[in-house]
Amino acid sequence: MSGSREGGRSRMTGPGDVSRPGSLSAPGALADAPVTGDGPGHSEAAQLPGEPLAEVAARYGLKPSAARPPLREYLRRIWQRRYFITGFATARNVAMYTEARLGQVWQVLTPLLNVAVYYLIFGVILNTKRGVPDFVAFLVIGAFIFNFPQRSFIISSRVMFDSLPLIRALYFPRACLPLGYVLIELQQLGISLIVVFATVFAVGQPVTWYWLLLVPVLVMQTLFNIGAAFILARFGAGFDDVSQLLPFVVRTWFYASGVMFSIQTFSTLAHHPTLTRLLQYNPAAIYITLARNALLQSQRQSMPGARPYDRALCAQYYHPPPYTPQRFHSVALYHKFLAANMFNSAHCHAVVSQPSLWLFGAAWAVAVLIAGFLFFWRAEVQYGRG
Repeated sequence: MSGSREGGRSRMTGPGDVSRPGSLSAPGALADAPVTGDGPGHSEAAQLPGEPLAEVAARYGLKPSAARPPLREYLRRIWQRRYFITGFATARNVAMYTEARLGQVWQVLTPLLNVAVYYLIFGVILNTKRGVPDFVAFLVIGAFIFNFPQRSFIISSRVMFDSLPLIRALYFPRACLPLGYVLIELQQLGISLIVVFATVFAVGQPVTWYWLLLVPVLVMQTLFNIGAAFILARFGAGFDDVSQLLPFVVRTWFYASGVMFSIQTFSTLAHHPTLTRLLQYNPAAIYITLARNALLQSQRQSMPGARPYDRALCAQYYHPPPYTPQRFHSVALYHKFLAANMFNSAHCHAVVSQPSLWLFGAAWAVAVLIAGFLFFWRAEVQYGRG
């Protein structure tokens, strides 16, 4: 700024010069505009500039503080805060169980207790383990892989409400919050995989190069979870009832995703290929099946379509002969026959092929991620007003 003297007055000039005609002086008033009326009852027109407010804002470089940035700029701001997102997720993950005596052990212990309950009710009482080789590892993989989207979705549906003080205090891309909470669940899944690998070893499954396929499976599932988290976060920000209803929806999804049974070989679905196809194209079922096929050799060998079609062996898989002393000389021989018969499912027709699972898994991940992000971004200025 520079100073000058005009008519005996000292005048300051500069970029923020407010003494020019049509400029603002006191809040809402013009420096050189005539004021009509007396006292506080003067005309409201005298309180406003003589040009559109948008032009005034553009001249002084003012921008709405809550305006939604363009998509490319929004992505750039998220990338700039990548360290904040990872640091936030790690800190919350560590603090989550600080008051519990077992601490981080609960990240593994909780799904393990669930697995024990599932095995007792479904595996033993309802006998869904019939015809499924290495059922314990089969069940552990399904439960741990499904736990990832289940927790991500339920938490994301409340993330905007629970973070209102942070949203109102600081400006940052609101997409950082769903991203951070999905990353928390991904870190917990990483810890849980220790139990998954130990279980796979315990049932005698070998380590092969197929294990590397678990990486792209988890990448696809993470992208899908992020996209769905964006959708649920926006719905949850506007309707608190979403977080109340979602656990029931997720529980139904759990039972339809083949966590405790094999969708491809479940006897009840054997004569309903359309229903089997719909259940298998369910994204949770896709990622669970791909993870099982990556870690369990027995699943790859028994998957329908893995061997040439044989009508007799396929029928024998679904309807094994009962035990009789005349056919089986001992109960031990009969159980040995049943163990071998589990792999006869490979001689049945495949309703959904392995390449189709990979294709649909990638399609779900990309489509939900893009749609969810755009859906969330369009409501950026609405978050924090509830």
